[in-house]
Amino acid sequence: MNLAKKDITHTLGKFLVTAMGVGMLLGIVLIMIGVYRGMMVDAEILLNDINADLWIVQEDTLGPFAEASRVHEDLKDTLRAFEGIDKSEAITFQNLQLPGETKPIRVTAVGFDVFGKINPINPQRLIAGQPLSREHYQIVVSEKTGYKVNDSFKLGRDLYHVAGVTRDTVSSGGDLLVYISLKDAQNLQFLYSNARIRSDRARGILENKEMKMANAIVATVKPGYTIDDVANKIKKWKHESVYTRSEQKAILTKNLIERSSKQIGLFTAILVVVSTIIIALIIYTMTLEKMKEISIMKLIGIPNSMIIIMIVQETLILGVLAFIFGNIFSHLISDNFPKRIVLEIPDAWMLFGVVIVASILSSFIGVAKVIHADPAAAIGG
Repeated sequence: MNLAKKDITHTLGKFLVTAMGVGMLLGIVLIMIGVYRGMMVDAEILLNDINADLWIVQEDTLGPFAEASRVHEDLKDTLRAFEGIDKSEAITFQNLQLPGETKPIRVTAVGFDVFGKINPINPQRLIAGQPLSREHYQIVVSEKTGYKVNDSFKLGRDLYHVAGVTRDTVSSGGDLLVYISLKDAQNLQFLYSNARIRSDRARGILENKEMKMANAIVATVKPGYTIDDVANKIKKWKHESVYTRSEQKAILTKNLIERSSKQIGLFTAILVVVSTIIIALIIYTMTLEKMKEISIMKLIGIPNSMIIIMIVQETLILGVLAFIFGNIFSHLISDNFPKRIVLEIPDAWMLFGVVIVASILSSFIGVAKVIHADPAAAIGG
């Protein structure tokens, strides 16, 4: 006779509701792991789309993502003369607020030479329209901004027209990406107001030299050359900080999201501990509710081992059902979060192992109660 099956069948509705409640908590654990995975994916999107071998930024900075960086735009022309450099282009990054229906939309704008040889717009992510084709007043937006091809809106002093729409394009911080020409980006980032320009002219400042600046120069290396060797030559002769693609990735993951990942990890660990405690309390409560029945079973000679197996089986079934409900719950709500949630099968199996171990540990509290149950209590009522 399977005592666990008999007991669960007797209180099936209550058992399933309990499993669903614990499952929702486990689903949040999966979501937290998915948030971390999503941060890692977001951090690499722009790096992968630009696909540059070298990032040349302001000396002694971790730019352009972890720190502010400014380099002269014409450095790209100088680098093209370096042995081993195949292509080099200037690029800018800045935070902007696009006009929205109810509130401004925060985005990260990528400025690049529309007619250059390095284009950060990944054609595979372009779902409508076309890439930029003019040096002024065109913009490619993310679909989550709500804008469509041929829409227009004012940005800074000028009216911009939507040339294309992309999907799944976000910055390392999770902000939506938009793409504009390098000249427009420099205007938005470095162009002063009319009052400031008049003030500068009164001070004898006749030219805004920052208008020819960029945040980074990206470059690719010719086949047959070692990326590290070319990077060292640029550091030596141009006195700028140079990072390879792998180094820039390390900067993004360690300097920008390391603290967030640790916080998510700690929160996930706390949720797992809380889940274990809740399962233990549920099993303890379920055991207390049937102490009279357990006493009767012991009185009629049913061995402790059979009763203990019942408790352990119920706990494991509760854990497995909670895990299943947790997976369903996490997949149902993952698309509703503002940032990317990446749910991976290995993470789910890892959590399954944790749930099984937690369930076994939680059953011990019910087992202890069974062992100490007094058969005489069945007679005493």
